[in-house]
Amino acid sequence: MARLNFVLLLAVLVSALYLVHTQYESRRLYVELEKAAAQSRKVTTEHERLQVEKRAEAIPLKIESLARDRLKMRAATPAITEYVKYRPAAGVAAAAQKARNE
Repeated sequence: MARLNFVLLLAVLVSALYLVHTQYESRRLYVELEKAAAQSRKVTTEHERLQVEKRAEAIPLKIESLARDRLKMRAATPAITEYVKYRPAAGVAAAAQKARNE
């Protein structure tokens, strides 16, 4: 009978130690899960902020001011516009004329 009591006591102790270990592991995993969720929220917030910043940079007025200030560009006016007329080379014109005649 004493031997059976000893075996049962040993089984209860092993079971208790396993339960403590399982609870500890569960808490550790829960903390990791919470850290991962917080990191995910942080990354999502950063992504949304960058998207807003990207949209703000793509506004036509912003692009125009950057072109004017940084690239020293200016708007085209008729006074500074040069018109170029296309004149085919002599060989190309002759080939086109020959093709029309055929």
